[in-house]
Amino acid sequence: MAEEMRIVLRNYGKIDPLKIEDYLAQGGYKALEKARSMGQAALIDDVKKSNLRGRGGAGFNCGMKWSFAASATADQKYVICNADEGEPGTYKDRLIMENDPQSLLEGMAICAYAIGANQGYIYCRGEYPQVIEILNQAIDQAKAQGLLGDFDIEVRSGAGAYVCGEETALIESIEGSRGEPRFKPPFPPVQGLWAKPTIVNNVETFANIPVIVDKGGAWYADIGNPAYPGTKVFTLTGDVNNRTFFEVPTDTTIRALVFKFGGGIRGGKKFKAVQIGGTSGAFIPESLLDTQVAFDAMSAIGATLGSGATFVLDETRDLVDVSTRIAKFFEHESCGKCAPCREGTARMHELMKKLNEGKGSSKDVALLEKLGRVMSYSCLCGLGQAAPAPVLTTIKHFPADYNAKLM
Repeated sequence: MAEEMRIVLRNYGKIDPLKIEDYLAQGGYKALEKARSMGQAALIDDVKKSNLRGRGGAGFNCGMKWSFAASATADQKYVICNADEGEPGTYKDRLIMENDPQSLLEGMAICAYAIGANQGYIYCRGEYPQVIEILNQAIDQAKAQGLLGDFDIEVRSGAGAYVCGEETALIESIEGSRGEPRFKPPFPPVQGLWAKPTIVNNVETFANIPVIVDKGGAWYADIGNPAYPGTKVFTLTGDVNNRTFFEVPTDTTIRALVFKFGGGIRGGKKFKAVQIGGTSGAFIPESLLDTQVAFDAMSAIGATLGSGATFVLDETRDLVDVSTRIAKFFEHESCGKCAPCREGTARMHELMKKLNEGKGSSKDVALLEKLGRVMSYSCLCGLGQAAPAPVLTTIKHFPADYNAKLM
């Protein structure tokens, strides 16, 4: 792991996460102090200059998002950290919160100053009870030291709904409603939590902020791929020798993730496919492994970067079977608010199950492709829009797996 570049994980293994004194000894909260001396407009301009883009699904420019909320006129504004992390195989946010919670709090406090907010929420998945305890302890310590000023942070626990990883569904959940996405516009920076301007960023995005403020936006913009600069944390699972995590610059290739950091395929078997970005990610064949792990580079090959979850499959895996299980997952997790997702995920699972059992035909494959294309642009939120990606990319890149099961 000598070629790692740790920005988000800079304090991993170096400090006791339950002792704020350790974080302060590493220069913690100096960035917040610097931010408050810069002025709000100058701070947002520096974040824009870094070209930090959200480390979640959309990859939107962080400084630009902040500027929308900063320019909005309201008597109350909010900062929300999306720590729902519901993607199977993903645990990068948990790594940050368990091992360096103060970096998250400092990043949120810097954002709060930039947009003029005094209330923040961390929406943490309910399956992380230990993390919630660590966060609450970290908040108490930061308050006791007077480091957060008038900015107050509360931890809210999710209830296991995958769709609450979508920012407006998360907002609905905090408000006490069922977690369902909202129609947009208006977008949260203009009208979010309780109809007030709200910034929603995820854990990894906020953890970058103190370093960017400390070293400057220009420094950060020079790291990795120019269109998506900085680093990305990846969690590696599946048929790979090193099932681990690491943080690398965004000009690293997928091949390096699998064969350098991952140590290649287990048991001396051949590589077949890799899925990046969680359950809704595309399955990528060997011919595309030299693609850089940057947002736009991944989009160019029909894939996503998403959460950074990297799931490797060897030559023995049946991608029709794997995609059928994924289709079942999305049928279960659809909130049902919009018909294209509610009906589409059910029909997709139905067709995949039929094919997987050897009862399907080429007409079913063609229908799946048509259904997937319609869902990708007609569903209300990212869940339904991305749900067809595993099916569509396995049909495109691995037709032999389907042909072997056709009647």
